[in-house]
Amino acid sequence: MIKEFKEFIAQGNVIDLAVGVIIGGAFGKIVTSLVNDILMPLIGLILGGIDFTGLSITVGDAKIMYGNFIQSAIDFLIVAACIFLMIKAINKITRRQKEEDAVEEIEEEVKDEVKLLEEIRDLLKKNK
Repeated sequence: MIKEFKEFIAQGNVIDLAVGVIIGGAFGKIVTSLVNDILMPLIGLILGGIDFTGLSITVGDAKIMYGNFIQSAIDFLIVAACIFLMIKAINKITRRQKEEDAVEEIEEEVKDEVKLLEEIRDLLKKNK
């Protein structure tokens, strides 16, 4: 069982996942700072000086902080937009590379066919 676990951990997918989680956490902190320190104050100014973190409703003894929810929702939308743009760029690069590989493969096949046709032509000339 230990041997299987070592093999599982050594797989590239697990390592890639771990790196993704670490980078994702760091990226999340950057986006949170962007939202809390830059975007939300600007949005608050545009909307008349509203500080979203202070928005709340008190129901009985409970204080519902819906301003924090608004900030978290904006945070999520920014992260989702960034990930969408990164995946779109990666897909574009990958697609371009696949197209280039396909063109090279076709060119090689054409060269092979031309070479074969030339050999056939030369054999036909010899037999005449």
